[in-house]
Amino acid sequence: MRKSIFSLLFAGILMLGFQSTAQELEPKGKIKDPKGLSQKSHNFFMSKKLDMATYQRDSLHRLVIAFNKDTAERGIQYRLLDSLHRDLQSRFQSLTEKHNKLQSDYSEMNDRYTDLIKSSLSKTEQLNLALKEKGDQLLARERKLAELEAIIRRQDSITNALNDIVKKALLSFNSDELTVEMKNGKVYVSLSDKLLFKSGSAEVEEKGMDAIKKLSDVLNKNADIDILIEGHTDDKPIKTAAFSDNWDLSTARANNIVRLLIDAHHVDPKRLTAAGRSEFQPRANNETVEGRAKNRRTEIVLTPKLDELYKLINKRR
Repeated sequence: MRKSIFSLLFAGILMLGFQSTAQELEPKGKIKDPKGLSQKSHNFFMSKKLDMATYQRDSLHRLVIAFNKDTAERGIQYRLLDSLHRDLQSRFQSLTEKHNKLQSDYSEMNDRYTDLIKSSLSKTEQLNLALKEKGDQLLARERKLAELEAIIRRQDSITNALNDIVKKALLSFNSDELTVEMKNGKVYVSLSDKLLFKSGSAEVEEKGMDAIKKLSDVLNKNADIDILIEGHTDDKPIKTAAFSDNWDLSTARANNIVRLLIDAHHVDPKRLTAAGRSEFQPRANNETVEGRAKNRRTEIVLTPKLDELYKLINKRR
């Protein structure tokens, strides 16, 4: 449609140019037939008129040639421009499609990027929350550890205090008769066989009763201490009318100490435990006389209660 309109306009312009050119070539005046002239003059004027007509014909012919040439050139230019227009239009359409495709890809990528950002933020928040929970757990564990360390320190303090108190109470006895030591948060009072009992007997001797009395005074003043009485022997077997073996002997000695503490010194029986160990927890080698003497012993194990630590520390002061 646009090509038809353009062709009509172009043809109109050419016709106007042709008419203008024709007007320029047209003679300014016409030769009229002379009247009253001779035949010679008349022929002269006719010749002039013929020359003028020939000139006009040749001019028109040249104009037609020029017009045809111009029309051909304009046609070539038109076809070139039309081809260029079509090519540009095709390229424009292709670029438009590419633009739309890129726009679609951009929208898709933007949506994915937004989703990734949201997902990343979500994972970061989850990680931060997990780290916070772990941090809280570590803080809680640190607090518990600090509390346990404080309890252990208090227990060590009270055990040290109790150890000093017992040592002072039993200071009059020799080291080969009894020893006082602290280990594993407890105080161990080890009384030798020769201090407490005669060989093969479970009856407490006079000097041994004195040691039990002095120890019971400390125990009655510190009521929040658990007391374990353990009887130990050497590995020499025994078989008498009273005891069938070392188990019987060690257990009987522990039971007699417990009864002495309860009956003679009024120690609360709820705090007391008796145990016979026979020869199975020796302190020394049973191959020597000295070693067997160390193994024949009665141990009184004192365990402070943690809820009464401060009381013992204050008493020590």
